[in-house]
Amino acid sequence: MQEDFHYYGTYCAAYLAGYSHEEALDICYSAQFVDWCSRTLLTKVGGPASAATTQLQLELMDARTDPPGLQDITRIWSSFHFLPRDLNADPPRRALKRYKNKYRLICGPNGDLLEDTVELAKGGSLQAAGIAMHVLADTWAHANFAGTPSMVINNTGFEFYEILPKGGKYVERHLSFRHSASSPDDLDKGQYTNSLYQTSENSVMNLGHGRAGHLPDYSFMRYRYMPAWGNYDVIVKDNPTDYMHAFTQMIYALRYLRGEIPEFKRDNYDVETVKPWAVKISKILVKRQLDACSDWRALGEEMSGREIEAFDLEKYQEEFMNPENVSRDETFLGKFFIAAMAHKGMVTDRIYASGNKLAGASLNGTKKKGGGSK
Repeated sequence: MQEDFHYYGTYCAAYLAGYSHEEALDICYSAQFVDWCSRTLLTKVGGPASAATTQLQLELMDARTDPPGLQDITRIWSSFHFLPRDLNADPPRRALKRYKNKYRLICGPNGDLLEDTVELAKGGSLQAAGIAMHVLADTWAHANFAGTPSMVINNTGFEFYEILPKGGKYVERHLSFRHSASSPDDLDKGQYTNSLYQTSENSVMNLGHGRAGHLPDYSFMRYRYMPAWGNYDVIVKDNPTDYMHAFTQMIYALRYLRGEIPEFKRDNYDVETVKPWAVKISKILVKRQLDACSDWRALGEEMSGREIEAFDLEKYQEEFMNPENVSRDETFLGKFFIAAMAHKGMVTDRIYASGNKLAGASLNGTKKKGGGSK
């Protein structure tokens, strides 16, 4: 997903869940900040390196792909962007343990780790809630890909088709990929940018949905393809439906975090709260555009009657670097870093406890609920 959903869409979900305008801004800022909290940024502000929730392209290009390096990559991407759905899943065909372990990191919604993610944020900071919402949303958008470099899991083949609405029905168009990172995707021609094909199993080009480009991140996109792990079975991905599931599940989860719902259960969606806005949300989700920020922002401002400020990466950096009358842990970014380390530690612990060493062992051992102060 992109800023349009992680920032403005999460604001809408938080506001509908009963949070105030100010609280919703803190939650959506934290959700979007997950895509920016790199080690480069942490070095700049003097934050803990283990709080990294993403890796910049330049960082990935320099990343080691020996076992410790791959574990570091996997800890970040499996924790925050490709939460595994079933750590005990069996591949569709007989496989070596190494392959099984990678297969078991495939992302998807409504797994055990989703419940763990929401439970960890319960009683915690708004930053912890925002992190949880980013992770939850990405289980829908990034389903069928894994947060570890793997050609045998994440590669896609030539048979890749976009499913387009036309005349009241759907037609298919074979889409083409290119490798020009500076060129925007061309929706009219069906030309999209993806990562460069690499036969090396552990190349960072085979991380996550890189081989499918930004298609999983566009809410309007419908497509079918054969994943490398699927034994030639076809997968049809319907992003508008999945994004609506993500949105209504976020409202449900956020109401649980506020204490309105006594228990969080997977596969539950708050369709009643969203009903007055469902038509407008659906129109945004199916609109063919590379960036839906303006539409989501307008919707959020209509809901609350308040202006939603644009995401500003530097907004809280000075406060963290030079706090006044509080400790760093009590600043906005301090609370985010603590919650991020708690979440990463929890996910890494769960993966390791399943007998899977691809993410290594937890580096911090933090198990405080919602990422409370160290």
